[in-house]
Amino acid sequence: MTMRIPFNKPYFTGMETEYIKDAVASGKISGDGIFTRKCQQFFEERYGFVKTLLTSSCTDALEMAAILCNIEPGDEVIAPSYTFVSTVNAFVLRGAKIVFADSEASTPNIDVSSLESLVTDRTKVIVPVHYAGMACDMDVILALAGKCNLLVVEDAAQAVDSYYKGKPLGSLGHFAAFSFHETKNVITGEGGMFVVSDPRFEKRSEIIREKGTNRSAFFRGEVDKYGWVDIGSSFLPSDIIAAFLYAQLEHIDEIQQRRKSIWNQYFEGLRVLEKRGDVQLPSVPVYATNNAHMFYLLCRNLNERSRLIEHLKAEGILAVFHYLSLHKSPFYENKHDSRDLPNADRYSECLVRLPMFYELTDATVEEIILSIHRFFGLR
Repeated sequence: MTMRIPFNKPYFTGMETEYIKDAVASGKISGDGIFTRKCQQFFEERYGFVKTLLTSSCTDALEMAAILCNIEPGDEVIAPSYTFVSTVNAFVLRGAKIVFADSEASTPNIDVSSLESLVTDRTKVIVPVHYAGMACDMDVILALAGKCNLLVVEDAAQAVDSYYKGKPLGSLGHFAAFSFHETKNVITGEGGMFVVSDPRFEKRSEIIREKGTNRSAFFRGEVDKYGWVDIGSSFLPSDIIAAFLYAQLEHIDEIQQRRKSIWNQYFEGLRVLEKRGDVQLPSVPVYATNNAHMFYLLCRNLNERSRLIEHLKAEGILAVFHYLSLHKSPFYENKHDSRDLPNADRYSECLVRLPMFYELTDATVEEIILSIHRFFGLR
């Protein structure tokens, strides 16, 4: 949909095409080339990740996690209902039963107070989703996982360069999955990354990513030939994708600074509506940082949300809603255990995402703010 003010516009630093040319000139544009290694090294050095592997998507990274968790039919996986389908589909593909948790009242993140009641003797994994790049309460999740011998897979799709109590998101669970989709803070168009934080899984993660072969070990000279040693798939991105990403990573601080400025302008400009009780604005928990992945607000009901989106559209501004509760989805509704998840439904019905991209000017953000003011009768 073409709008005067789009919801998203991919940002280009100017070096993406130059690095792509370099990748082509290197003579190797398949996976694990020069720029793949540069990107992985960047994340490992900047955030202290034990091992990183670029993937073709965050979905691929989640599917790698499901394989590494040894999910078998009948195993249970706890995940929020308010999330993207890839979060749980990766585990459903391995035969898991998804036990959906509600969101918190104050944030769309998983309600950690409900988790222990959802654990059974079939539970194998908890998948916290750091919605809008803001951390779930990981101490509670990790304590429960330790108590019940569970694996933790962080869905950090939106959480690049964000922290929990000073620790980078993606470094806290056993595994993590990141996205570099064109709507994210740093982008490749399509792309992702798998992070291993438990050294026990390092070697197998390489094998799974390389179609179930020990090809990576072969190229390091650790074995004299490589063969099929496990299950897996082709989760590697082209080095052309990595070249694009590396140009973005070189400018991550600049990108983050601008996005945070836009986020803060939205927040300050819309606080008056929250004080009046018209909307609910994002809440940043005391243990979390804000990476300004998105700016959202909550309307009071579905009808008001729909009218606000139409009002903005009429003024040339594209705002969008987000996830639909997965426990009510056509695919899983009959498999859900019938528990009500009211906060997940509230976010599904009331949340609006506002335009958020690097090249939004202060004047344009102010225009969006004033348009929302007008909708709520504030002149």
